[in-house]
Amino acid sequence: MKEVLSSLQAEVTQLRADGKYQETIELASELLELGIAHKDYKSILIAHITQAASYYSIGYIEEAFASMERYEEITMVHGDDTDYLQLYNVMFLLYEFNKQYEYAKETLNKSMQLAKRLKRYNILSNAYSNYSHVCIKLDAYEEALENAKKGLVAAKLHKPYSSVLEVRVMFNIAHAYICLNLLEEAKLVMDEMEKKNVFESFIRERAQFHMLKGDWLSKRGSYKETFEAYSTAKEIVDTYQDVYLLKTIQEKRLKISEAMKDIHQSYQVQKEYIQLLQKINERELEFKAIKLNVKHQLSKIRKKAELDYLTGLYNRSYLNELATSWFSDLKNVNAPISCIAFDLDGFKMVNDVHGHLVGDEVIREVGMLCKSTLSAGFFVGRYGGDEFVIIGRESFEETLRLANVLKETIASLQLVKNGQFIQIAASFGISSTEHESIHSFDELFHLADMRLYQAKQNGKNQVYARS
Repeated sequence: MKEVLSSLQAEVTQLRADGKYQETIELASELLELGIAHKDYKSILIAHITQAASYYSIGYIEEAFASMERYEEITMVHGDDTDYLQLYNVMFLLYEFNKQYEYAKETLNKSMQLAKRLKRYNILSNAYSNYSHVCIKLDAYEEALENAKKGLVAAKLHKPYSSVLEVRVMFNIAHAYICLNLLEEAKLVMDEMEKKNVFESFIRERAQFHMLKGDWLSKRGSYKETFEAYSTAKEIVDTYQDVYLLKTIQEKRLKISEAMKDIHQSYQVQKEYIQLLQKINERELEFKAIKLNVKHQLSKIRKKAELDYLTGLYNRSYLNELATSWFSDLKNVNAPISCIAFDLDGFKMVNDVHGHLVGDEVIREVGMLCKSTLSAGFFVGRYGGDEFVIIGRESFEETLRLANVLKETIASLQLVKNGQFIQIAASFGISSTEHESIHSFDELFHLADMRLYQAKQNGKNQVYARS
């Protein structure tokens, strides 16, 4: 199973990198289901974060936030520092997308603190750089400059040396200087960036440098040279078709053309801009279609996430959530909450004698029996192994009656495997808010589980309902 999970992890990650967002979401749901079934928390985390990143890419931000909430819950219990860094990275993107800049800054501060403690200077540098970028959006240029300079210090501490890491921070230093009209200081930084010799190898950075140069020239009023710099950036970006960056460049070219009062040039750029907007619209329509299809699939995905992989019964997580919602509304709904906890007597012997495949079949048989026996007011789930839990908004008497029916039905189950008769029985514990002061599902389940234990102590194959 470890090999299967590792293969799925790699496939999901690659699909995300290839921009196949719908396929990523669907396969990540399979990875999540298997990860939960086998308590493989790395698989669960990868499933949630790749889904979140895919939702983000198609603009489904609400669902991206939901995935990251689940990612954070798992990280808090089973994650490590690397998982937290990934959490902060994706949450920053979501907050920035929503223009929730204060939340974005808070998230970056958390990332910085962790990166400092771990001495992960590349991550620290990127966090400072992103913080500076947010400050520029908020017109806080002094703060942007201060943080960008800290990012450069962190980049210089990173081992092995990375010139491109330094250059990425220097963009924000130069940009902040330009916004502050400190053009000589900006020019010194830009000259230093060119000396790093990274632009031949990193095409996006090369395009961004020409945009930066255009911004600097524009501040000086050199409009012809500004237009040439932006046009060079456009030619570079055309080669890898980042339509959103192209949109920014075309808007800059259009503004400079108008400032130059060049009617012919303005007309040509406007024409190109309209064609680009059509292309962006087509892409966004494609993402909308993916988003719509994903919405249709989500109900199926969520349903699968609620179910136990072996029996098709509800899983522990779903029952906990459902019962907790009942307790939150207990004052408004005049109905008790009851719980039955039961497991199979001597089930280990079934696995030892007949093997785990037969054991799984016994579990499935008991699950089907529960489904066919329950009345509408009860919900049954598998808590793991051979332990089952039933919850309902029914009276104590009705819950007791159901437990006794199930006990007799399970005891009379006829199972023959490999020519051998398998006799099974079950022990039951019951709790209810009807006669006892219980304030949460944890208390309700714990009491039922203790009574199940007492039923075992009393000789098994029986129902125990009172202390």
